[in-house]
Amino acid sequence: MTTHALNADLEAMASKWSLLDHVQEWSDFSQPNPKSPQSWTSSVVFEGMHCTACAINIEEALLSVPGVQSAQISAASHRGRVVWSADQTQPSEWMNAVAQLGYRTVPANDAWAHEVRREDARKMLWRLGVAGLCMMQVMMYAAPVYMSDPQDMAPDMLQLLRWASWVLSLPVLFFSCMPFFTTALRDLKQRKISMDLPVALGMLVTLGVSTLGTFEPEGPFGADVYFDSFTMFVFFLLTGRWLELRLRDKTAGALEAVMNRLPDAVRRKSKAGGWEIITLRHLRLNDLIQVRPGEAFAADAQIVSGKTQVDEALLTGESRPLLRTQGQHVLAGSLNLTVTVEVQVESLGKETRFGQMVALMESASVSKPSMALLADRVAKPFLWGVLLAAAMAALWGWQTGPAHALMVAVSVLIVTCPCALSLATPAAMLSTAGALAKAGVLVRRLQALQILASVDTVIFDKTGTLTQEDFSLQRTTAREGVSHAQALTWAAALAAFSLHPVSRALVKAQANGTNAQVHLENVKEFAGQGVQATWPSMAKELRLGSAAFCGLPPTQDDVLHACLSDQDGWLATFEFFETVRAEAAPTLRALERLGLQVRVLSGDGQASVSQLAQRLGLQDAMGACSPAEKLRQVKLAQSKGHCVAMVGDGLNDGPVLAGADVSFALGQALPLAQSKADFVFMGSDLKPLVATFMRSQKTLQIVRQNLIWAAVYNFACVPLAMLGYLPAWLAGLGMACSSLGVVLNAMRLSKTIQFDLEGVR
Repeated sequence: MTTHALNADLEAMASKWSLLDHVQEWSDFSQPNPKSPQSWTSSVVFEGMHCTACAINIEEALLSVPGVQSAQISAASHRGRVVWSADQTQPSEWMNAVAQLGYRTVPANDAWAHEVRREDARKMLWRLGVAGLCMMQVMMYAAPVYMSDPQDMAPDMLQLLRWASWVLSLPVLFFSCMPFFTTALRDLKQRKISMDLPVALGMLVTLGVSTLGTFEPEGPFGADVYFDSFTMFVFFLLTGRWLELRLRDKTAGALEAVMNRLPDAVRRKSKAGGWEIITLRHLRLNDLIQVRPGEAFAADAQIVSGKTQVDEALLTGESRPLLRTQGQHVLAGSLNLTVTVEVQVESLGKETRFGQMVALMESASVSKPSMALLADRVAKPFLWGVLLAAAMAALWGWQTGPAHALMVAVSVLIVTCPCALSLATPAAMLSTAGALAKAGVLVRRLQALQILASVDTVIFDKTGTLTQEDFSLQRTTAREGVSHAQALTWAAALAAFSLHPVSRALVKAQANGTNAQVHLENVKEFAGQGVQATWPSMAKELRLGSAAFCGLPPTQDDVLHACLSDQDGWLATFEFFETVRAEAAPTLRALERLGLQVRVLSGDGQASVSQLAQRLGLQDAMGACSPAEKLRQVKLAQSKGHCVAMVGDGLNDGPVLAGADVSFALGQALPLAQSKADFVFMGSDLKPLVATFMRSQKTLQIVRQNLIWAAVYNFACVPLAMLGYLPAWLAGLGMACSSLGVVLNAMRLSKTIQFDLEGVR
C-alpha cells in the first residue's frame, strides 16, 4: 500500500469515526461506569493484528492518549476493551491513535466489522494465490539447476533461469509480502517491534542476496540465488496465516458468533400501518416489529399476534423448542422457529438478558490468564533476542561466505518467531470459552479456567442451588388474633423487596389469595438473613427471615421455613416444601469421582440442611451460616491449602462468590450483570458443572501441550538454523506449521460439550 493510499484510507476511517463522537452512538458499543458517569467502557475489534506484540503496541498507543484510563487487548480474539473519560477524549481520538500504527478499530457490534473481516480474508487469499502461482513457476525454473551437474548447463541458460525467477519474484515482493512490510515499516517508524519485523527482514535479505547474485553473477553473492526459498517461505507463511485466521474464526470466533446473533435490521410497523425496514439502533421501546421463522428476536418483547415455537437454548440452556403465544414474552437472541409473529419491544440493548450475556462474554474475550500474561511479557524481549541471534549467526558464518552467512541469519529470523508461544494459551482458553458459551455456560474471566483445573474442594449453597428455585407454601401458623391471610399479606409485602426463592414463594402465595396492600417504609434487606421495614399506619416494625434474624429461638423442625415478627415478638411461621433437583445427586457423585471434596454451606436451619445432606449422601453440611460465616469457612479452607470453588444462586452469596478461588452462579432470578461469579449458567440446573470442571482440566492439558510444543520447536530448530542446516524455505514451513499446530490442538476444545454425568470416571 502506497503512502498516498494509506493516507486516503486513514482519512476515510477518520470520517467514519467522527460519527461515533455523538453521545447517542456510544451506547451501541460502550457503556457508562455507574460510579463515574464521564467514564465509558468501549468494546472494539482491531483489524490487522497478527501477534502478541501487536496487542502490546496497540495498548501502549491507546494509553498514550490523554483520557484513556485503561486498555486490554487480546491477540487471540482481536477484541479489546478501552476505558476512557468523555470529558478528556472522544472515540475518534483514541481510534485515530491506533490507526497511526496501521490498525483499524471497529465497534465490536458494528456490522462493518464483519465486512472488514471478509475483505481482509479476500485480500489474504489473493496474496496467497499469487505467491503460490509464482512459487510453482520459480520451482520449475530451479528444478533443472538442482537436477543437473554444474557442467551440464550453459552459463547463459543458467543466467536466463535466474532472470526469469527474479521477474516472477517481483509480484510476490510487491503484492504478497506487503502485509509483512507494512507492519515492519510501521513498527520502525514508531520505534516498536512485532513478529513481522524479523520476517520482513528475512524476506528482504533473501531477495536482496538473490538479486545481487543475478545482476552480478561474478560478485561475492553470485554463487547461488534463493528465489525458490523466497517464494516458498512467503507462500508457507501466508498459508499459515490464512489457515490460522480461518481456524480462529471457527474456534475463538465461536464467542463472536454468539455475540453477533441479533439481526442487522428489523421490520417495524410504521405510523401509516405498513412495515418499514430499520437498523437496530433506530428501534425504540414499545415499537411493534415483525419476526419471521428462522430470524432472531431483536429485543426482549411480548407477543401481540401469532403463536410460534422459539429456541432459547443459548439463553436458558433449554434445548427443546418452547411454545410462545399471544401475551407471552420472548427473549432477545432467541430464534423464532415456526410462524411469523408480531411482538412489542419491552427492553433493548444492554437492558436485555442477551445484552447482559454479551457484556460478560466481551469481558472474557479480552481477559488474559496468567500464562498468557507471561507470554506477553517475554514476547518483546524474545524478538530482540531473535534479532541479536540472527546478527551473531551472520557474523559467525561470514568467514564461510557472505551469501551463506546472510541466509543463515534469514533462517534464524524466520524460524524463531514466537507466534506459537503467544497463541498457546489464549487460543485454547478462547476455544473452551466458545464451547462453554454454546453449552449455556458463560465465562467471565479466562483466568478462572486455569484456576478451576486446580480446585480440590467444591462448596454448594443449598436453597435454589441443590434445591429447585420455586417453593410452595405448605403450612402457616400465626399468633393468636392474627389470621393466616393477614400474616401472609404482611410477609408478602416484605418479601416483595427480596429476590430470595422463599420470598418469591411468599409473593406468589399471596397473589393467589387476598389482594390487600401494605405500604412499608425504611425497607432494608440483610443478605442471607431477611428483610425488615416499618409499617407506619399500624406503627409496626416488621421482620421476615430466619428465626435468629427475627429474634426468635431456633426451631428443631427439619423443614424449610421463614419467620415473621414485630416489636412484640413472633407473628407467624411459614413452612415450605422444597424439591431437590433431579440432577443434584448425580452431579455430586460425579464430582466425587473426579476426586473433589464436596461440602454444603447454607443459611437454612441445621436440621433442614442435615436432612438434605442425608438425602444426597453428603457428610459435610453446615446450616445457619450467614454470608460472613460462609466467607469465613471458605477462607479457613483456603488457609489449609485447599483451592475452593463456590456454587450458589448469586442472590445472597456475593461475598463468598467473590472470596472463593473460582465461583459459579446459576438461576435466572439475578440480573447477569450483577453477578460476582466467574462462571454463569444460563440454565437453571447443575448439569454443566461437571462438564466445566472436566473441560477446564482438558484446557490446561492442551495449554501445556502447546507450550511444550512451542518450546521444543524453538530449542530444536534454532541450533539447526544457526549451524546452517535449516534453509529459509524450511524455516518458513516450520514457523507456519508450529503456529498451525498450536491452533489445531486448541481447536479440539471447541467440540460440543456433553453433559454425561454417569460417564464420569
